[in-house]
Amino acid sequence: METAVEEQQFVVIVLGSERYAIHISEIYEIIKMQEITAVPKSQSFLEGVTNLRGKILPVISLRRRFGMEPAAKSKHMRIVVAKFEEELVGIVVDAVEQVTVFHEIHPPSDTASSVDRTFFQGIGILGEEITCVLNIEHVLAG
Repeated sequence: METAVEEQQFVVIVLGSERYAIHISEIYEIIKMQEITAVPKSQSFLEGVTNLRGKILPVISLRRRFGMEPAAKSKHMRIVVAKFEEELVGIVVDAVEQVTVFHEIHPPSDTASSVDRTFFQGIGILGEEITCVLNIEHVLAG
């Protein structure tokens, strides 16, 4: 069953060769990589914390969260600052590709990605491209 999407915008992010999308309303801002301080005895996917204009921001590695191998640092890496439970959380991604509109979103499929399907709201189709739409609440919930 596909769901019609009326002009909802999504930010497409990249991890390795896979593309994911986050609803634009869930994003506070996108910033360049900056120094991240590790936090001892924290969750395995917590990269650490950083200072965002005087506010301490927890930062997670989306690669670690999805059980992927770490990537070499690159100039394309970004921190997507997302809203989660009235707080801001940074998400390290390999790159931010574009803002797009999906005209249809299909239910998540077990075969669409190597990542646990509970992390997805659905599959966005744009031309020949298939993009997994992330469920930020599940991705960020510890």
